[in-house]
Amino acid sequence: MDEATRPPSGAATRRGLLVGTAAAAAGCARPDSAPAVHGTGGPRIRWRLASSFPESLDAMYGTAKLMCDEVAAATDGRFTIRPFPAGKLVPALGVLDSVQKGSTEMGQSASYYYTGKSNVLAFETCVPFGLTPRQQTAWLDEGGGAELLAPILADFGVVSLPAGNTGTQMGGWFRRRVDSLADLSGLKMRIPGLGSKVMAELGVAVKSLPGGEIYTALELGAIDATEWVGPYDDQRMGFHEVAQNYYCPGWWEPGPHLSYYVNRGDWEALPESYRAVLRGAARRAAVGMQARYDARNPKALRELVEKGVQVRTFSDDLMAGARDASEQLLSDQAAADPTYAKVLEQWRKFRDESFAWFGAAELGYARYAFGGR
Repeated sequence: MDEATRPPSGAATRRGLLVGTAAAAAGCARPDSAPAVHGTGGPRIRWRLASSFPESLDAMYGTAKLMCDEVAAATDGRFTIRPFPAGKLVPALGVLDSVQKGSTEMGQSASYYYTGKSNVLAFETCVPFGLTPRQQTAWLDEGGGAELLAPILADFGVVSLPAGNTGTQMGGWFRRRVDSLADLSGLKMRIPGLGSKVMAELGVAVKSLPGGEIYTALELGAIDATEWVGPYDDQRMGFHEVAQNYYCPGWWEPGPHLSYYVNRGDWEALPESYRAVLRGAARRAAVGMQARYDARNPKALRELVEKGVQVRTFSDDLMAGARDASEQLLSDQAAADPTYAKVLEQWRKFRDESFAWFGAAELGYARYAFGGR
């Protein structure tokens, strides 16, 4: 997923969309209990929230609106946050800068959009062959991830709260079949982030395209493949009309968490009861996003299959080659940055232990239940 949107067209199924982690508050706790309600005695505070996502993305931007509504309701309208979709206040990728500078008090985005500022920020969202949504939340909340990332976020003058997760993403749309690792050589693919660097190592000609240009590029053959999010969002982009091979899994985004950034000065100026309201509302909105995707993706996938889409799984040799390249990329970045190395070492330890546990209980059940009988 990425930051760009596709402009509206005549087809309702191809409205402009934008895609793009549960994150630790930099220097603040994140209780799971219900937030305190300040009532009518609190000060009147008006904030603005700039999102990296368009209003048409109801499973992403829509959860920010729900969060803002809850904050207002819990404070009797004395603390309100007005959300703005991508481009209304700031560009989609300008959210972190806007909050850092105090131009907006709050933002909704994905930290891996800002790896140009610090490669470590990718860990707050996801990295290739990384943690699933539940594992990512566990690492941030209970596994020490929050504490490791807090100083990096503090350098940007923001506090980070969880904003939701799309779930493991799909591997994307391909005009022709990719049956092996060798079939990637020379393929032209639109893919952002760390995944693009891995694909480049595997022989793919990586393209960087805004969302609004993807459909046409795929239709005209300027690209052979593209990734986006998953069935619910992808179907509305209309990719199935020009590419019939839908691959899984999206190993570069196994559990991408989104973030709410809050300007640190504005956060510290809030009454503690308002902070509690905001923390609680953010967490419940984050849970709601995952539930919305989990509920809507199955129906969307069925509809795509009924339209002739062939759902395929990446071959074992492709997955192995991608994983080896991913691990090398992470190690190379750690060798160049001591802070990155510290986070990577702790993250890898958590990942290995979590994979062992999930591989026993969760995978054992999934192999039986998900395979169909």
